[in-house]
Amino acid sequence: MTGMIRSVAVMSENHEIRPFRIDVPQARLDDLRDRLDRTLWPDEIPGAGWDYGVPVEYVRGLADYWRDGYDWRAHEAELNRYPQATTEIDGQNIHFLHVRSRHENALPLILTHGWPGSIVEYQKVIEPLTDPEDPAQAFHVVIPSLPGFGFSGPTKERGWNRYRTARAWAELMRRLGYDRYGAVGNDAGSFVSPEVGRVDPGHVVGVHVTQLFSFPSGDPAEFEGITAEEQRGLEVLQWFSENKMSYNTLHAQQPQTLSYAIFDSPVGLLGWNAQLFGEAPDLDPDFVLTNVMLYWLTGTATSATRFYYEDAHAEHPKGPTTVPTGLAMFGGDFVSMRRFAERDHQNIVHWKSYDRGGHYAAHVVPDVLVDDLRTFYGGLR
Repeated sequence: MTGMIRSVAVMSENHEIRPFRIDVPQARLDDLRDRLDRTLWPDEIPGAGWDYGVPVEYVRGLADYWRDGYDWRAHEAELNRYPQATTEIDGQNIHFLHVRSRHENALPLILTHGWPGSIVEYQKVIEPLTDPEDPAQAFHVVIPSLPGFGFSGPTKERGWNRYRTARAWAELMRRLGYDRYGAVGNDAGSFVSPEVGRVDPGHVVGVHVTQLFSFPSGDPAEFEGITAEEQRGLEVLQWFSENKMSYNTLHAQQPQTLSYAIFDSPVGLLGWNAQLFGEAPDLDPDFVLTNVMLYWLTGTATSATRFYYEDAHAEHPKGPTTVPTGLAMFGGDFVSMRRFAERDHQNIVHWKSYDRGGHYAAHVVPDVLVDDLRTFYGGLR
């Protein structure tokens, strides 16, 4: 039965699922305000815009609002509307939201965020997914914080890459008693979720992501018959690689070197994380700052960047994934290309493009993403 609860054996103490509630000490908020008051601002070339990186004007505007207008307690209360818990998996504390639908036979979904996002990415889709009138459109929702991110962090040892995370997610869903479920992802979640399907194919009914990160292998034959649309997609990818990938390189090679700037200074963290928020015109300041707060308040600015290092140094599987896979690609985001994706994922059954939404579609166009999830999983229940 879809969404049926598996009987779970009596668990050892380490497998305990503990209720969790966010309650940040006021002293942490007072310290944040003090640090914002004492920010030393860098110079910049007049009129440079984004040519050299994130502009001072953009970060300063966010920092001023952070200090004088942003209300963490309101966002804390909003997050605390949803049941949360923590559990230890493979030696690592894992935090997650767990919202069950009133429709008992709803299909469970585990939704995975990326960097510089957080569980906040998926807040707007929780209620539409869990509480529709039609039971056939309902889902139970599990939204974990990636290991090393937010209340799942920091990580304590090497090796927390996409593959280890996928195994942890499969164990989390087993521990919650879910026999059949879907894996959903954005950004790093689009790396992790296909691997959940790879490690737990007997229980994952399908994988739905907003990016399929597949690139040319170097074989000239891959470009035979390339269309004009695909050529434009390649040009976008080439531009991003040449102009916006510095964060990826630094995270993958020297995350500890970066850590001194983003762990000690809230504006340093804001400026670094805002590089992938700032050029998205549909993102409101509260969304940006609440994501940043989950790094700042938990001391996970450094451990989150280590995810890139661990992934870059991981041994990658040779063969393609095989579970049914669906893509919802949103305008203004990474351009996935099917001719490359089918090399890495042999069972793509759903491929849909939208002209808006950007990288944080779950926040910007939650209705569109929810409808796409219903369409994809509706054919797999």
